[in-house]
Amino acid sequence: MCYSAQIVADYRKYVKMFGPDIDIREFARLYWERVEGSGAKVPKGMDAPFMNPETEEERRIKALIERYDATQMTKLEQELCKQRTRLADAERILEAKATKTAIESKRIATGKIDATLRRLDDLCRTEPAERDSRIFPGQYAPVMVMENGRRVIKPMRYQCRPAGKPAIYDVKYPGTYNARRDSLEGFWKGLFGYTHGLLLVTAFYENVSRFRLENRIPLDGEKDENVVLEFRPNPPQEMLIACLWSHWQGKGEPDLLSFAAVTDDPPQEIALAGHDRCIIPIKPEHIDAWLNPDPANLAAQYAILDDRHRPYYEYRMAA
Repeated sequence: MCYSAQIVADYRKYVKMFGPDIDIREFARLYWERVEGSGAKVPKGMDAPFMNPETEEERRIKALIERYDATQMTKLEQELCKQRTRLADAERILEAKATKTAIESKRIATGKIDATLRRLDDLCRTEPAERDSRIFPGQYAPVMVMENGRRVIKPMRYQCRPAGKPAIYDVKYPGTYNARRDSLEGFWKGLFGYTHGLLLVTAFYENVSRFRLENRIPLDGEKDENVVLEFRPNPPQEMLIACLWSHWQGKGEPDLLSFAAVTDDPPQEIALAGHDRCIIPIKPEHIDAWLNPDPANLAAQYAILDDRHRPYYEYRMAA
């Protein structure tokens, strides 16, 4: 399963490549709800294009981003003060006597101080970094869909909650950030053939058994471990990944736009690396047919998935 992906987070790249409209109201709603405490996780790379606004709507979004960042800055500074006090208290106790509680408190405080300082540095950083555009389940990404005959970019959460399902669905089915091809007419039947999307991806990450990666059986007493592999197409390129999406609405709850990436059996090089799934890059000539599906002709959608782009994937241990 594609548990993480390196995406194109800047909606302007989609506009340049494919000419879609941007649903600026949905972006504004997302950023407003985040300021109001929705907990929406938006990658820094998705904020970036709004920091040099060209329209009044973009200026309003920039102001919302700055309000949110200021709030986060205050929270992080308060956490830093709290942990530095905890560290000082632990060190004072340790000067008199080495207790397990004080040693553990010092360890935890030191780790939290380091983590908080990194988050503060990241919040203040203006230079872009690759990690700014890496998403995990629960985070948002720009997704291209079809609306009223036009390609449109909307911000969506990477973990799909189908319309009509209860909010607890996210907990009950935590793996709904991927949609298996062999479940499209089962688990995903309400979306497949109805609401399709596309996500630009440059790399993806998978959890793999070390023994499978090394193609060996464990030695006596040896325990397996999980390793994370980064897969990138060679030559490097931006892939149009097939997705399903949903507009969820619930009483007393904010609307939710969310999506899942469609996965299938892997090409040989990914299988040999020890993983059994792969996201599906579609060809540019199939964009409109994929985004405007006919539920009475699912065979045409399967044909698009079969006639996929097939790059060669190189892998490395993820940092």
